[in-house]
Amino acid sequence: MTTYLGAMSVTGRALATALVLCGLSAAACGGGTADLARDRVGVPPAAATTARPVTGDMAAPLTGPAAGVASGSTASPTAAGKPLSGKVVVIDPGHNGQNYRHPAEINKQVDVLTKRKACDTTGTATANGYSEAAFAWDVSQRLDKILKSRGAKVVLTRQNNNGVGPCITQRAAIGNKAKANAAISIHADGAGPANHGFHVIMPKKINGPVDPVVKDSARLGIDVRDAMRRGTGLSYSTYIGKAALDYRNDLGGLNLSTVPKVLVECGNMKNPTEAAKFQQAAFRQKIALSLANGLQQYLTH
Repeated sequence: MTTYLGAMSVTGRALATALVLCGLSAAACGGGTADLARDRVGVPPAAATTARPVTGDMAAPLTGPAAGVASGSTASPTAAGKPLSGKVVVIDPGHNGQNYRHPAEINKQVDVLTKRKACDTTGTATANGYSEAAFAWDVSQRLDKILKSRGAKVVLTRQNNNGVGPCITQRAAIGNKAKANAAISIHADGAGPANHGFHVIMPKKINGPVDPVVKDSARLGIDVRDAMRRGTGLSYSTYIGKAALDYRNDLGGLNLSTVPKVLVECGNMKNPTEAAKFQQAAFRQKIALSLANGLQQYLTH
């Protein structure tokens, strides 16, 4: 996010998990130093930020290699069982499509325990105006559908891409109230165009409410990172973090979380190659499936 404004024998439940995860062996929000010059709020994107419609592939059956099922298998996540039954997942789509129209609201300062920050920001956009808010909303809808098909209860922190906020403090509170087994915030970065790759941001201990779940959040982050690499073929970030892992103590959505939570920067929207991929519905589906597999790995092991 930038801102303007093995081989083993498995049975039963383990087989269901293995079938779902094995087929992807092919090939957050707020950046670090690269973001500082871009960390402004209340400035509208260069082009429209309205959400692009979710196309038909979102509703396509989750079967075959594209769904993360072993090649040659006819089993689907549903047919193989409900591996996430009883699990609660909170999906936090970054920003909101109308944030840029309401600078007073999103500029309002809130306490994230280690500092005060803007309630929310506009996010970044590709060179041709495809907004981070629209991208995050689309991927989140796809992820929601996949997780529900696997038996999870899903809670979204916002219900559309036509509103404002909520504030980062409220986003954390929604996950806490849901008593989520895992929460994930979905973003895309806006670094220099030569930079590329994805990274996962995890919380640090701050002598605050997140401290008890820092270790679990780190495990969640690694599982999500590994699934993203396998499922999308995107490289680890070339400009931030180490092996696509970044630990921060200045993000309210993480600092205030009492449930395991990570923030995923799915790539760099200012990089022409990644920007083009993000505007393909099939690639957004691939990202959503990869995130679902990472969450499932964490929740079932």
